[in-house]
Amino acid sequence: MIITFGLLALFFAAVVWVLQRNSTIDRSFTDYAVGGRSFGARYQAMSFLNTWYPGSMFTAFGALSVTAGVMSFYVLSYSLLTVVLLFVLARPVWIWGKAYDLRTQGDLFALRYGSRHIRTVAALIGIVSGLPWLVLGMQALGNLFQAMSLGALSFSTSVVVGVLVIALRQVWTVRMGMRGVVISDYLQGIVAYVGGGAMLVGLIVWLMVARGITLASLDPKMFAIPSFGSKEGPLYLFALMFTGALGGWCWPYIFVRLFTADGVHSLKKSAALAVPLTFLFGVALLIFGMLASKVPEAVAKPDDVWFIVSQQAGGLVLLGLAGVVLLAASMGHTDGNIQAYGAQLANDLVGNYAELDQKRMIVIAKVGMLLLTLLASWLATLTLPALFSLAVLAYQGIIQLAVPQFLGIFWKRGNRQGAFAGMILGFVTAVGLEFAYGGHLPFGYGLTSGCFGLAVNLIVYIACAYGFPHSAEERRRIEELFAVVRGRRERQSGVSRQSRPAMA
Repeated sequence: MIITFGLLALFFAAVVWVLQRNSTIDRSFTDYAVGGRSFGARYQAMSFLNTWYPGSMFTAFGALSVTAGVMSFYVLSYSLLTVVLLFVLARPVWIWGKAYDLRTQGDLFALRYGSRHIRTVAALIGIVSGLPWLVLGMQALGNLFQAMSLGALSFSTSVVVGVLVIALRQVWTVRMGMRGVVISDYLQGIVAYVGGGAMLVGLIVWLMVARGITLASLDPKMFAIPSFGSKEGPLYLFALMFTGALGGWCWPYIFVRLFTADGVHSLKKSAALAVPLTFLFGVALLIFGMLASKVPEAVAKPDDVWFIVSQQAGGLVLLGLAGVVLLAASMGHTDGNIQAYGAQLANDLVGNYAELDQKRMIVIAKVGMLLLTLLASWLATLTLPALFSLAVLAYQGIIQLAVPQFLGIFWKRGNRQGAFAGMILGFVTAVGLEFAYGGHLPFGYGLTSGCFGLAVNLIVYIACAYGFPHSAEERRRIEELFAVVRGRRERQSGVSRQSRPAMA
């Protein structure tokens, strides 16, 4: 344990050193919430990856590739689609964020639909939907510390140790806000996805050379996907990829990455960097898991496949490095969650209805992050058998933000009535179907409850758009918003434009 825990301690100390070295005093809530919109493409790419891919990639999705084979590749498909969507969203979202000092996803909703109350609805859906995943991320650390203790710690004790470590890490997140998150993400991302990817390639070679395992030697069922007559249904894979790609930019801790860059060019360049990293890491992880399905110990405990094969291939040193990789991924995901939700609490909930100066908003965000850390830490130590079901349910709910978000950015006719009614009815539909049928809809041909919620959401949104046309004043306000983006594009093309309109 001196070797395994010693490597974890060295990495943790390195992260703390980097944070201390870059510690600054935030001059405004914008600095605290979005890092002053000051980060270039490399930091943006690593920050996205370190928030998007949690530590459970090595446990939950590693186990999925061991048991389900090529089915697990859906996570790579929708991850790549999510990065591609960054190219589409970068320009309008960043320009509006800069022009109108937007700090959260709720700010964008309030600006586009001219309603501060929609900011509250969007924030509540984001926070409530994200909490189960935050708790699951903390519980995944139980697998890490149990493996690092070589089985000396029970799983429950390991969860407590993991929660204490991640809670200690939040001291710097609370102090430094988004700037600390992005800076640490750079180091953690390199370790988790560059270093971890290299380890995965090495383990694949070891499995093929030392154990004689190849893709051709795997059970044919590892290459099966749902079709007609299967339990899941023929549209199941499509539903997973479609809702996954749409839902990626609905999570508040992912969406805020659109505000932290220093420009549109950096956002697009970060996407260009993230695509190959996402592809190479995802392919390596999932092929590794498929090959490991021929390792008896991994089949018996698929959640620990990352640790089992690492220890078999390289002993305690490689096991310790595997723990460092998973800890790096877990810290980035947890930090991003907590920071985004703390900013939403201060900006979209408390600050939405109370007059607060910059200093008070920062204080409320810090207090909110602290309370959220304590709540998630406490829940992570409990035995919650329905937690994963709640997390799946939460995903069906969070994607209901997609309709007013995406259509609102690119379609002028959408209005606040449609945004409110569509989100609420879509959320109720998804949650109701999930509770009624437990995730397998007998009439859906594999479509999830979230897909049906999206359909209701879209119909209501479009119906309200035509049923409640904009007033002349609202139409003028929206035209000015879109003119900001159009004016920025034309200025960059060398065409002179009038100055941008002030926020209504």
